[in-house]
Amino acid sequence: MTTTHASPAPAVGAEDLSVWPASAAEPRPGELSVGAVALSAVAERFGTPVYVLDEGEVRRRCRSYRALFPEAEIHYAAKAFLCRAIARWMDEEGLGLDVCSAGELELAVAAGFPAHRIVLHGNAKTPHDLHEALRYGVGRIVIDSPSEIARLAAAVGPQGRQRVMVRVVPGISAGGHDKIRTGTEDQKFGLSVSDGYAQHAIARILDQPQLELTGLHCHLGSQITDVKPFLSAVRRMVGLMARLHEQHGLLLPELDLGGGHGVAYRPGEPALDLHRLARRVRAELSEACAAAGLPVPRLIIEPGRAIAGPSGVALYRVVSVKRTGGRTFVAVDGGMSDNPRPALYGVRYAPRLVGRAGSAARTPMTVVGRHCEAGDVVAADAPLPDDLRAGDLLAVPVAGAYHLSMASDYNMVGRPPVAAVRDGRARLLVRRESLEDLRGRDVGL
Repeated sequence: MTTTHASPAPAVGAEDLSVWPASAAEPRPGELSVGAVALSAVAERFGTPVYVLDEGEVRRRCRSYRALFPEAEIHYAAKAFLCRAIARWMDEEGLGLDVCSAGELELAVAAGFPAHRIVLHGNAKTPHDLHEALRYGVGRIVIDSPSEIARLAAAVGPQGRQRVMVRVVPGISAGGHDKIRTGTEDQKFGLSVSDGYAQHAIARILDQPQLELTGLHCHLGSQITDVKPFLSAVRRMVGLMARLHEQHGLLLPELDLGGGHGVAYRPGEPALDLHRLARRVRAELSEACAAAGLPVPRLIIEPGRAIAGPSGVALYRVVSVKRTGGRTFVAVDGGMSDNPRPALYGVRYAPRLVGRAGSAARTPMTVVGRHCEAGDVVAADAPLPDDLRAGDLLAVPVAGAYHLSMASDYNMVGRPPVAAVRDGRARLLVRRESLEDLRGRDVGL
């Protein structure tokens, strides 16, 4: 199964639902349902903006990964989006969790997620992050900097033992934007093989009896839609494992290839073919290990966006439609405070009108947010019905990852709620952030 579900070609006049959850359907002209719940009904019940998360789609994607990579550990990258329900779903579907802070860790554990199936990442782990990871007993901590080694060993104590991995920079450029490419030498993550920092860090870890090195980790970037960079990473990582075996007699049992599996945000865009990825990575890993005389390590992969992203939909209410300078601007009641990705990475979305049947004629319109920034654009030049008007409801697919997790309180608007839909029922997962919440943090006069 690929990261987008297969859909038949849309009928004449029908909308292309290929980037929507598999449960998306049009029960009547102009209406759209997800999880057998009308999106217009979700907006009426919870207000807008609101995120809609298809629980069935989340679980389906988890099961796809487990089926395609039966020999691997699948860890959901919590940074994409985490709430207590997501943590519970990941536990029930047999996935592990990757967290990047004490906050993510504590929320997951509070939801009942087993700490031994959690991995702590981060290029700048604070003393509090490490303290909480050890207190809860996380399964692994990924070393990202030489300075972490002594600090972590001291925190573990002479009688303790903590499993660790080392994040290696393999020198591979991959990803959908410069700001999300993390496999090259010119960014903040990991330890380089080319300058010897990774090898030196590994030697230091081996001298620490409190630390048990279980394997190597790499992450090439995000929104990768080609299999080839992952195959290059396998070869380079196995090459390093072979050198470590020669130098230290070390046989590492684990290899973490990270995530970054690309999804389509608009119909016709490429997505990573997971069937092909699984087949090619498995073959490449076996061949590389056989050539190096090494046993095949247990594979770990870390999908985040590819599970949560296509499972989510953002709903906005149109506030105004303005035609100026030869362009049509559609202003909605959300924007960059609930989705900064267009401003950060130039991401493009495919919004559509829901709740009523609009005109068949389409006009390119730029959907903009309510914030005091010219760059507050939700979707540029989106083809929308030319009778779009204030009060209409717009739905934006592929909104489940890096939206609420990156949201802010800019202009003190407050972050949107999250509602889950499944089998004709909707329920609230995360409530809307209120003005009382914002005022409560401001304690000075």
